[in-house]
Amino acid sequence: MASLKSSPAWKALEAHRKKTTGLHMRDLFADDKDRLKAMSVGLGGLFLDYSKNRVSAETYALLIDLAREADVEGWRGRMAAGEEINTTEGRPALHMALRDPGGPGGNEEIISARKAMERICRDVRDGKMTGATGKPFQAVVHIGTGGSHLGPAMVVRALEAYRDGPDIHFVSNVDGAQIAQVLDGVVPETTLFIAASKSFTTEETLTNARTAYAWLTESLGDGTVPAHFIAVTANAGAAGDFGIGENLILPLAEGVAGRFSVWSGVGLAASLAIGWENFEAMLSGAHDMDRHFLDTPLDANMPVILGLIGIWNIDFLGAEALAVLPYDQGLGLLPNYLRQLEMESNGKSIGRDGTVLEAGGAPIVFGEPGTGGQHAFYQAIHQGRRLIASDFIVPLRTHHPTGDHHQRLLANAFAQSEALMKGRPGDKQPPHRAFEGNRPSNTILMDQVDPFTLGQLIALYEHKVFVQAVIWGINPFDQWGVELSKELAAAILPEVQGENASRGHDSSTRGLIARARKAKEGKQP
Repeated sequence: MASLKSSPAWKALEAHRKKTTGLHMRDLFADDKDRLKAMSVGLGGLFLDYSKNRVSAETYALLIDLAREADVEGWRGRMAAGEEINTTEGRPALHMALRDPGGPGGNEEIISARKAMERICRDVRDGKMTGATGKPFQAVVHIGTGGSHLGPAMVVRALEAYRDGPDIHFVSNVDGAQIAQVLDGVVPETTLFIAASKSFTTEETLTNARTAYAWLTESLGDGTVPAHFIAVTANAGAAGDFGIGENLILPLAEGVAGRFSVWSGVGLAASLAIGWENFEAMLSGAHDMDRHFLDTPLDANMPVILGLIGIWNIDFLGAEALAVLPYDQGLGLLPNYLRQLEMESNGKSIGRDGTVLEAGGAPIVFGEPGTGGQHAFYQAIHQGRRLIASDFIVPLRTHHPTGDHHQRLLANAFAQSEALMKGRPGDKQPPHRAFEGNRPSNTILMDQVDPFTLGQLIALYEHKVFVQAVIWGINPFDQWGVELSKELAAAILPEVQGENASRGHDSSTRGLIARARKAKEGKQP
């Protein structure tokens, strides 16, 4: 791949950055009274205001040149066409096909999986599908980890106002405390388990699934497990060997990475919570954003804008982190979800051509909902030495209109973004009360958090990550960085259990294993 930093568009941006080093957003707003109109874009229930960034019209034009030079338009076309753009694994990226009403060109595998998912969703919610004793399911335990957990967990919480199905519980940690707590709160006869693992070899998921299997067998007897387990996987054979019936195995396409999989059978728990019609509305919202991303010119394209602003902040202004700040309690898991989406997709130093990256890579992503975050880490965003960019995500209407709470919440959100932009000059203030301002932020308004707008929002960030990956030269659909620790954990497990001698490790790891073995044996470490 050609050198990114030596490309004409990159050089032009670097020269522009040097020329505008002293530029303050206060001056940009003073010079353009209609800046919001020029630097905002809406789509359906979403509205993106990117005016509170250190960008001028010239900056943005140069960023568009960078996107064209990187062939963002060509790459988005190849993704939509189902080409194998995940080059290290030889796979396409099919997450858009999962929410396309017709599948990509009528992809029969995806259409069939969606129909099977709908059938299960309706049968469970209607009481037609029951447990081994004939009782309808009142609780669902979703067992997954990483992408097969964060998506459905985030959606279920975000759309709590639409939940009218069974109680939904999530188990993702191999720490036995989590599944023990969940199992203590459910009844075997009326509990359905969903085991979501693309390979059906994920250690955390299988460990928890085996524990659930043993719990069911002990409570209901042998042979009852098949009535209480659904698998979501690309490895139907392994799921069948586990004891799950063929008609209860939802296929997961190999071309769908876990962090892009909430639209597939991985989202079954969410559909059970909110109903199939609402789940389809979420798919429709995502498809709406897909069409916008594919059909809209780059300079008016919401995901492209968000991605390019991020590249400017990271590579040219030196932002090390992105704070995701939802002003809605239901969106409390969104920062965690986007953290994985961004950092597992683009948290890489090797490009898709195998060379070391010259620039880019995911920022550190963190966040917390509402005013709670203001009293936790906003100090560092306003006055810290490290530049942190922010995304404010603000629903204009609430499902919980309690007094004037929501108006106060909105006032706080808008005040924070204004304070980050304006700051407070120090000429009449002691130094500790002065704020530089000029801290970049985007504000994404949602009409309200409903299935359609949530689908739009998730797809917006998926495409933003893709745009950045294309420009940086990253393959955002693999995650080889997590493989080594998995391999080492498999080797260390029998050593911790005391079955094998600890060999071949560094002195630190050997010492830690030795102390763990002593603790297991009840000895003082």
